[in-house]
Amino acid sequence: MNLLITGGAGFIGSNFVHYQRQMHPADLIVNLDLLTYAGNKNNLTDIKHDPSHIFVQGNINNRELVAYLIEQYHIDAIMNFAAESHVDRSIVHPEIFVETNVQGTLALLHEAHRYDIKFVQISTDEVYGSLGMTGYFTEDSPLQPNSPYAASKASADMLVRSYFETYGTYVNITRSTNNFGPYQFPEKLIPLMITRGLDGKNLPIYGDGTNIRDWLYVRDNCRGIDLVLREGKTGQIYNIGAHNEYDNNTIVQLIVKQLGFPESQITYIKDRPGHDQRYAIDPTKIEHELGWKPECAFETGIEDTIAWYVGHQEWWRQLKNRKIRR
Repeated sequence: MNLLITGGAGFIGSNFVHYQRQMHPADLIVNLDLLTYAGNKNNLTDIKHDPSHIFVQGNINNRELVAYLIEQYHIDAIMNFAAESHVDRSIVHPEIFVETNVQGTLALLHEAHRYDIKFVQISTDEVYGSLGMTGYFTEDSPLQPNSPYAASKASADMLVRSYFETYGTYVNITRSTNNFGPYQFPEKLIPLMITRGLDGKNLPIYGDGTNIRDWLYVRDNCRGIDLVLREGKTGQIYNIGAHNEYDNNTIVQLIVKQLGFPESQITYIKDRPGHDQRYAIDPTKIEHELGWKPECAFETGIEDTIAWYVGHQEWWRQLKNRKIRR
């Protein structure tokens, strides 16, 4: 199978590329990434000489480029990982999120339909909005996004659905819970706490720290996405979650304990606008239809993740020191 993977130098995208090279070495990967601040070619250093991995720096909104890659490399499917994904940044610059997450998805869908190939949209549980202290979101739950980021992803998902209903395009959508693991940009909670702690800085927690997320090790998400690509029913949405619900206080305390940071480094700051209290999704559909189950226990995953950031300080220090650009 020949895959066009967009956003393949980002966190989940680069982990998916590595998963594909390991599990499907005969496949060809064309990796299209604009290399904005969160895209990092260093995530792909170990496969830069792999002839089955072709990296192209470019914009998903460039339809001519996307069409050229599809034709040149006989692409069978587009996997859309490309996205602006940080909620805080979406509050300041929502227009950037619309440009990439909505217009970019539309451009890719147009080419997928034109060339009659499969399209898999990598989405998020944040499109469902905030959940009470009980229950779970299912694939049929209404979309109620509460941040510009979540709204942009929900809009993209609606476009994907419309291409299936209107044009019969071969599409799937995956919506996962909070991912963690190697290569995550150090603005997200887990790598932010690890890297700031190692630098002796304060560990800022929004509000009272009781916001709850279901944490999914990134390789388990990649395995689920791969199953959807190869075995998912056309037009279907698949939630990918692990039932690892922890509030932010617990996550930070785990990091502080494992690395021996003083608890005095923990500080509480003003909550961000529209901060959802809890996300939790029901993965029954992908478990029953595709046989997916999370393989990495949270305790193992968080220990491995902390150890990875401790052992790869050059990787994240370079990111923190460079000038942020789009």
